[in-house]
Amino acid sequence: MAVAIIVSLAASLGAGEAAAKAWTLENIHIRDPFILPVDEEKRYYLFGTHASHAVDFPVYWSMDLKTWEGPVIAFEKHEGFWGDREFWAPEVHRHRGRFFMFASFNAPGRRRATQILVADNPQGPYRVHGDGPVTPPDWDCLDGTLFIGEDKQPWIVFCHEWTQTRDGEICARKLSPDLSKAEGDPILLFRASAAPWVVEVGFGGPRKGFVTDGPFLHRTKEGALLMLWSSFSQKGYVQSYAYSESGHLSGPWVQQKIPWFDEDAGHGMLFRCFDGRQMLVLHRPNGGGRERAHLFEIGESPHELISTPFRF
Repeated sequence: MAVAIIVSLAASLGAGEAAAKAWTLENIHIRDPFILPVDEEKRYYLFGTHASHAVDFPVYWSMDLKTWEGPVIAFEKHEGFWGDREFWAPEVHRHRGRFFMFASFNAPGRRRATQILVADNPQGPYRVHGDGPVTPPDWDCLDGTLFIGEDKQPWIVFCHEWTQTRDGEICARKLSPDLSKAEGDPILLFRASAAPWVVEVGFGGPRKGFVTDGPFLHRTKEGALLMLWSSFSQKGYVQSYAYSESGHLSGPWVQQKIPWFDEDAGHGMLFRCFDGRQMLVLHRPNGGGRERAHLFEIGESPHELISTPFRF
């Protein structure tokens, strides 16, 4: 209840005015967590989905990953914006000195899609970038993320949803250099069923399918290209990853034989602390209004990630 109160208060204050409250991650209800370190501020910014029915995105910030301030509202539903529901999975990437938010939205008569937003500082306020979504208008899509290739070509990597394909896909599409529009047709990277541990789910409805969720790209120190992504196994919601056999976005992508985390946790991403440590943040558990961001310190081998619980 305290989280709902403070989020409502922050919304009434508007962007740039934080509610006077200090938080720990145990106190912040959030799904799909994304942490952006900003070097010159020595500050971390936490974005995510704070409620399934929400029509705004709060942002919190911290100097040490332990104590968090905020929230302020980085973006919210407003007149003239096409999306009016399912404000999900915001993540913010720094590109050419600006901050770009990739987030999922939906509306009556539209397909769920990823829209890119832009701001001049990490707290926002964010505004619409380009003429509309950068995922195909006739596809059900979500969880777009930014990938910059070795040739400096930007891509959006996203999920083509199981609700439309049955076997959920992870696809990629070129973006213009300024990220304002998509260029060319999407390419298929892999389907959910490529992972041997994935099972069909239906969420209580008549349809069932294989889910793809939360892609995030990571280049290791040795140069391997990994992709974090989530789905469902016999144990429930899980976090896994794949690696590109060629080292390029086009793959082919090799899946883990078993999930990385199989304890009702997922939609993770990696970031590097100011002291050089590499970190994973994901949400756990995956429902019931109990979702929280959890941190792990990460080690690497050429095609493997090794996690240990983070100790402050």
